[in-house]
Amino acid sequence: MATGNEHYLSAFAPISLEEMERIRLMNRMDMKFVLSLETLQRLLPMASRHYRVQEVAGERDIAYRTVYLDTPALTMYEAHLHGRATREKIRVRTYLPSGLTFLEVKRKNNKGRTDKKRVKVSGLERLQEEGGTEFLQRHARFGLEEIAPRLENRFHRITLVNLALTERLTIDSGIRFLNLTTGNERALERVVVMELKRDARTPSPIRGLLQELHVRPAGFSKYCMGCAMTDDKLRANRFKPRIRNVLSINNSYSDE
Repeated sequence: MATGNEHYLSAFAPISLEEMERIRLMNRMDMKFVLSLETLQRLLPMASRHYRVQEVAGERDIAYRTVYLDTPALTMYEAHLHGRATREKIRVRTYLPSGLTFLEVKRKNNKGRTDKKRVKVSGLERLQEEGGTEFLQRHARFGLEEIAPRLENRFHRITLVNLALTERLTIDSGIRFLNLTTGNERALERVVVMELKRDARTPSPIRGLLQELHVRPAGFSKYCMGCAMTDDKLRANRFKPRIRNVLSINNSYSDE
């Protein structure tokens, strides 16, 4: 589904994938924000003087597909639910315009720092043949034989980079979940999840703009929220206030 954001991105100067390599921020501090699509479309013109937008093959609002893997007991979901400071996620992510696919391990330590490792693969079905077993042995707590696909997530992503090349801002909209165990689906068409990624506490233009729009930091894990909203049998007490907030944003604009 198109998000309608392309129009708002025309004022941004582009940045290429090659230039993006200079600011990979694979070991980084993250801060998330949850806002409405309408608020995003007010924010983008304000941000165009301070940021460049990643452009790939002429596209600036790029479609992604992610499949999260977990144990039968949903150990990684439960770690987040119980607020454990050290936790990880294992996922297979595809950049749909190019078809590029990666097996990724995303780990968060008890100091709040995130580290991501990834390896290129051809698809979810060939992880074992393409080195997935060895990759997880080096970088994850769980082996390939212990986990299976649990949740599919699709969304569109805008990636902005500040002019000083010290931070990256990802903006996800058109978010959809499919629970691969229950078969249940959930669409958050009016919800935007924004993540600010930077290595240090450098000045950030977007923080001031978000304050002007009364948008405050808010946690949002696509995996955990997607699981909780598509499986009524899961424990989700810790996530219920966030779910209420997200559904309030989504439903406020459902009749427009």
